[in-house]
Amino acid sequence: MQVPLLDLKAQYATIKSDVLKQINEVLDSQICIGGPKVAELEQKVAQYSDCKFAVGVSSGTDAILGCLMSMGIGVGDEVITTPFTFFATAGCISRVCAKPVFVDIDPKTYNINPALIEKAITKKTKAIMPVHLYGQMADMDAIMAIAKKHNLAVIEDAAQSIGSVYKGKKAGSIGDFGCFSFFPSKNLGGIGDGGMVVCNDEKLAAKMKLMRDHGQNPTYYYNFVGGNFRLDPIQAAALLVKLPHLESWSAARRKNAEYYNKKFAGSKVGVPFVSPDCITVYNQYVIRIANRDAVLKSLREKGVGCAIYYPLPLHIQECFKYLGYKQGDFPQSEKAAGEVLALPIYPELTDEMKNYVVQSVLEATK
Repeated sequence: MQVPLLDLKAQYATIKSDVLKQINEVLDSQICIGGPKVAELEQKVAQYSDCKFAVGVSSGTDAILGCLMSMGIGVGDEVITTPFTFFATAGCISRVCAKPVFVDIDPKTYNINPALIEKAITKKTKAIMPVHLYGQMADMDAIMAIAKKHNLAVIEDAAQSIGSVYKGKKAGSIGDFGCFSFFPSKNLGGIGDGGMVVCNDEKLAAKMKLMRDHGQNPTYYYNFVGGNFRLDPIQAAALLVKLPHLESWSAARRKNAEYYNKKFAGSKVGVPFVSPDCITVYNQYVIRIANRDAVLKSLREKGVGCAIYYPLPLHIQECFKYLGYKQGDFPQSEKAAGEVLALPIYPELTDEMKNYVVQSVLEATK
């Protein structure tokens, strides 16, 4: 049996006619930049995320980059974040010529450990960027308390966590900015790159809208240097079809996770820990196993899709050597990188497929 890590065709088959209708409306209008589809998606994502404002952008990466630029973070500044995340988190900090300052993770949630943040703060620190990894939010009360104490901005990297909840609050609604990705593999995925910034500050939202369009206002007049970070209306059209399904899709992922958890109980497989403060959306279902590489090889031989998120923490990546970190500086991130493995979790999985995944994993971990 073949069980892919993600099957986008299965999802698309259920909404194909609606997606094509929306896209054809864009093509017929020939409004190819901005327009009513983007504005409608912004309004609906803001409402869904319990935020006052939303600004559509070209990717989750550009969401982070635009937020940093809008806050004036740049040369000589420092931003505290985690080394156990997708490259864009720290890459964007470097791109604005600021310095990523890493803090190790909580070994259970894989999110930044708030207890380690304060000792990383210096006079140059301007912001904290927690990552809501795998669909579960970081410990935001502790992070916001530290930020308030030291007068720091908070940018939520919620690229994997649209719809996640922490103590009744949605991802993106707690910090100064929240950043979403609509990369096709996300729970709310487009048909190409796309992203969204949410916030509750009107001035920050207005600045972000200018930032995504070269900083111009009015047209051809520039008060600052922005970027070309606009969300395509064709992406907005597809996402408008998907958004009403998002809650049921995330619920189906949680149901699949419960199924796995029960089947793996009592085995050598470490299942995901979900904080009692959180409702996760399982952008990934990540198990933890000591002989990870051997299990990965076995699963691929059996036709079970799996992937490592992430095999090498950012502090020991070649491009960040200039920061001066070394192997051993963040032991929990390094240990996780050697043991985590993501399994198929998408809503369209059948019981037969899930059983095959479980059987394959258990055979490989005997």
